[in-house]
Amino acid sequence: QVQVVESGGGLVQPGGSLRLSCAASGSIFSIETMGWYRQGPGVRRELVAVSLSGGALNYGDSVKGRFTVSRDNVKNTITLQMNSLKPEDTSVYYCGINARTRPRTPPTTYWGQGTQVTVSS
Repeated sequence: QVQVVESGGGLVQPGGSLRLSCAASGSIFSIETMGWYRQGPGVRRELVAVSLSGGALNYGDSVKGRFTVSRDNVKNTITLQMNSLKPEDTSVYYCGINARTRPRTPPTTYWGQGTQVTVSS
């Protein structure tokens, strides 16, 4: 199995910054994508930022220019630096890891428990 553990999050004022970290561990053969998603009450989970296996980075339109994602393939970690935070960024942020536990098998997405980010004055 694969364990996904997030850290960071909390309460910050508008315009402030926060850093989220995520680490994957367990029976990992290979990791395809590592990303951050968020989900507010009554809404669908949406993409925040994702790091693809080839190195490309994709960001949700609402966070482009403000958030930066970075990935460490040795440590199997991904971090999300969030700057210029807005109240509408308030949500539960989830780390998602798309990984294989064995060769020649399709990857599975594993999720962390989520971490709350609240942007409020």
